Amino acid sequence: MVFNIKDSQERRVKKEFPHQIKKLENVWIPMSDGAKLAATIWLPEDAKENPVPAILEYIPYRQNDFTAIRDSVRHPYFAGHGYASIRVDIRGSGNSDGILLDEYLKQEHDDALEILDWINKQDWSTGAVGMIGKSWGGFNSLQVAARQHPALKTIITLCSTDDRFSDDVHYKGGNVLASDMLWWASTMFVYNARPQDPAVVGDGWRENWLDRLENTPPFVEEWLTHQRRDAYWKHGSVCEDFSKVDIPVFAVSGWQDGYTNAVFRLLEHLPNESKGLLGPWAHEYPEVATPEPNIGFLQECLRWWDQWLKGIDTGIRDEPQLISWIQDSELPQVTYDKRPGKWVSDNTWPSNNVQMTKWYMNGQTISTNPVAQPDQVVIPSVQEHGFYNGVFCPFGQPGDLPADQRLENGKAVVFTSDPLEETMDLLGQPKFHAEFYVDQENAFIVAKVNDKAPTGESTMITWGMLNLNHLESHEYPLSLEPGRKYQVSVDLNVLGQQIPAGHSIELVLSPTYWPQAWPSPKPVNLTIYQNENTYLALPSRTPQPEDEDAGAHFLVPETAEVIEKEILRKEKRTREVKHDLINGIWKLEDFSDEGERKLLTNGVEHGSINKNTFSIKENDPLSAKVTCEWELVVGRDDWQTKLDTFSEMTSDEDNFYLFNRLIAFENGKEIFQKEWKKTIKRDFQ
Repeated sequence: MVFNIKDSQERRVKKEFPHQIKKLENVWIPMSDGAKLAATIWLPEDAKENPVPAILEYIPYRQNDFTAIRDSVRHPYFAGHGYASIRVDIRGSGNSDGILLDEYLKQEHDDALEILDWINKQDWSTGAVGMIGKSWGGFNSLQVAARQHPALKTIITLCSTDDRFSDDVHYKGGNVLASDMLWWASTMFVYNARPQDPAVVGDGWRENWLDRLENTPPFVEEWLTHQRRDAYWKHGSVCEDFSKVDIPVFAVSGWQDGYTNAVFRLLEHLPNESKGLLGPWAHEYPEVATPEPNIGFLQECLRWWDQWLKGIDTGIRDEPQLISWIQDSELPQVTYDKRPGKWVSDNTWPSNNVQMTKWYMNGQTISTNPVAQPDQVVIPSVQEHGFYNGVFCPFGQPGDLPADQRLENGKAVVFTSDPLEETMDLLGQPKFHAEFYVDQENAFIVAKVNDKAPTGESTMITWGMLNLNHLESHEYPLSLEPGRKYQVSVDLNVLGQQIPAGHSIELVLSPTYWPQAWPSPKPVNLTIYQNENTYLALPSRTPQPEDEDAGAHFLVPETAEVIEKEILRKEKRTREVKHDLINGIWKLEDFSDEGERKLLTNGVEHGSINKNTFSIKENDPLSAKVTCEWELVVGRDDWQTKLDTFSEMTSDEDNFYLFNRLIAFENGKEIFQKEWKKTIKRDFQ
């Protein structure tokens, strides 16, 4: 089969929409420095005669192969309802020119502003633009909004954050996020090394590919260089000045997602008519996300676009500021297909319907009664604590979620309440407050909350951690003085959760959390004072009559065209904890074969395999090691490419050690190999 698609083409898409639409493929958007970015545009057939608003999605995940199926579900739908829907590959990704040097650089934002200028000049455009995106696209939607381009009227941001340092995939609470720092960097390492499509860009694809292979850095080297909240992380963190985002924002996430906390912060601080939506979902769009219930999210997007891009009164302005799904209690499972619960609505956030309830530590229990007899409890380091606590950011794959916490509780210190006399609804952000001292200069604390069933099963419902060297500031950490009394407040992840009468609450504390947090250099004994200053604050919500109608307007999911594909290899996922009893070594092996498929629209074949290993030896924090391996293929007929990468991260008391290797193959022949080695000093980690 021969494909000759170098020039921009039109492909008509016939669907039962209000508007017949056409698809413009391989559109080039020129940048002022001479580079050009690759775009696909879906728009009504008569848009030149009747201009329409535009919707922009701007991400690095390759529109012609890896996101082609996803794009075909969403963008034609918007176009069929009267919008120009535009999908652009970021500079250095897909068929766009250049090299992608890092996440969310100023260059990325500057290019976005030029894209908005370009849209504004098109004869099919009314000049009103919205941005939408999940994860990377949700991040840069917020960041571009802060640049205040006059054409950008609103955004829909999903699964994103306003704070790139303390609430993202690199650091959590000031700790190196060991589970994801290297894994995400290794993912972008192999993603960025993929070639352009020669059927689109021509013979220059190989020169560009070799340039990308040689000069695209392993992002982890830069991320680990900045172990505190410096200017590097402040850039792109809209929480530095919320007032710069002066347009309406629709912020969306799910309780299984790693980026739920930002929804509450955005609603509290954005100075405009913003709204929030929180469901039971993982890191995915709500019309296709797991666990159910799904909603007709594309229809919700249209209501938002119609309100802010077309000036149609859709009732959005009069609706509650936050609609959220409070989950029913469920016994622990590492995968849920459904999460029963109820929709609730809060007219404002923070909500008058939510009050913080203090739960004090008393011996090995917690209760709402003040401490009768002040005491101390010592919490030792158990390096293997955390193996059964699930992934930081579930994508909806099997095995992503925490297992029964009875597997973990013996490796930490647990404080348990009496069975609840009344059912309790929780909505918002729990916090753990404590007076403490430690016996080392470097330490962190993790706090978890579990829902314990009467039959003994323990389901983790939230967790949080804080680098205790960052007590005063994430920007200016300080050594701890062993034996000195300190006070700490730890933010736990937000939640929407019901705990039934008869169940108990477990508070779990530890100074270790592998593989989520990189271990402190030396084993730590953390001593907690049990007094009036040490308590767990839970956000208890009072049900409201209007909750009955909270989700009544949600419709069943709809989609548009789905690109036809041929499955060449099926997906497979395994996630295993292994324990070497003789040598005291614990290991988590996470294997994900994402399968291989062929797109019948352009003949592209693509697939990937990823294996991540997290290991540690009992009583030895310096034995911590993470390795990430990728195999990725992209090709068509007699053009076949393959990438193999290996990434490793270890440490001693003073330094982190990084190793990355990249090997590239063309038609089965090795054409490139390079290794990167870097030593980075530990900075209060």
